[in-house]
Amino acid sequence: MKICFATNNPNKIEEVKAALGDSFEIVSLKAIGCSDELPETGDTLEHNAFQKAKYVREHFRVDCFADDTGLEVDALEGEPGVYSGRYAGEPRSDDRNIDLLLKNLENSSIRTARFKTVIVLLLGDEEYKFEGVAEGEILKERKGDGGFGYDPVFLPKGYSKSFAELSMAEKNQISHRGKAISELITFLSHR
Repeated sequence: MKICFATNNPNKIEEVKAALGDSFEIVSLKAIGCSDELPETGDTLEHNAFQKAKYVREHFRVDCFADDTGLEVDALEGEPGVYSGRYAGEPRSDDRNIDLLLKNLENSSIRTARFKTVIVLLLGDEEYKFEGVAEGEILKERKGDGGFGYDPVFLPKGYSKSFAELSMAEKNQISHRGKAISELITFLSHR
């Protein structure tokens, strides 16, 4: 089954392909000829994921799924949340986002946080939602050079390594996106 993952982020595509294996052919926006900037004007992760999937479905007539992920930090009352990718403003920069996060937490002893991913799948005329959460805490400095986004400062609960220090296979087993993708895979495999 061929499904478009409504992203051009090669890291996300690689994570999903590794999690899905050969059961499905996952194609990027580029592969379907989409170079448009997808809408992300929602105030929730679910709304943003739905907006992106709906745009691709309407303009390119392909089954697709889209995700939106946010980092929710308790000491910052859930920030950066839906604005995680643009936390430090435009242009997007993982390093600047991490720098701002660490600065905003420098006087806080509360470091608990979670990554949350929402996936919206548009298959034919049907809409489905899947969600994954990874609990953890924010480190005081970067550790590891793998992964992307906030991975170098996110220590998953029960682990002594940051997401950026884990292999992709290890991360996929416990990550927010891995859990949401697992729900998606279970759903698709029973169709």
